Amino acid sequence: MYRQALLTVTALALLAGCSHESTRVQNPVNLVTYRDAPLVRDVHDGMSKDEVLRVGGPPSSSQARAYKAGSCNSYILNKDGREQPYYVTFDDQGKVDGTGFLSCSERDRHDRDAHP
Repeated sequence: MYRQALLTVTALALLAGCSHESTRVQNPVNLVTYRDAPLVRDVHDGMSKDEVLRVGGPPSSSQARAYKAGSCNSYILNKDGREQPYYVTFDDQGKVDGTGFLSCSERDRHDRDAHP
């Protein structure tokens, strides 16, 4: 079952890599490993900052986005003693418009590299 889920996630990640958001470097193993973490499972596009804070608690850091209006919250997910960065981005209205397994600084670097 685990192997089938991993293969499915890998296939989806490869297909997602063909989209306009190809700068979102994600490790599909992280999605499988952390899928039950409240931030990963329960945070969706369009949620407010307050809703995200209720789900995930305070972020480890928060910063303005460098290449798009809005802000970004960085979290550290923990499982079995392993730490994994995770970001939640908000648009200029304070609504979620992205999540992923990078820190906010890493996400900004990917945006910068995609828009030289």
